[in-house]
Amino acid sequence: MSKKAKIAAGSVAVGLILWIWLPFWAVLLIVLGVPAAAYLALDPSQRRRLRRVTRKELDR
Repeated sequence: MSKKAKIAAGSVAVGLILWIWLPFWAVLLIVLGVPAAAYLALDPSQRRRLRRVTRKELDR
């Protein structure tokens, strides 16, 4: 199992556990808010680099 697959499986498991314990709006806020906050915490140069790498992987 690749590293990305392990991260995805762990994220799904955490999401399901949160779904059971928290109301829907709280789970949605966590699922959307944490990645958005992490992206906004990057420097502008890091954001450009992240976008460039993502585009290169899509072109493959």
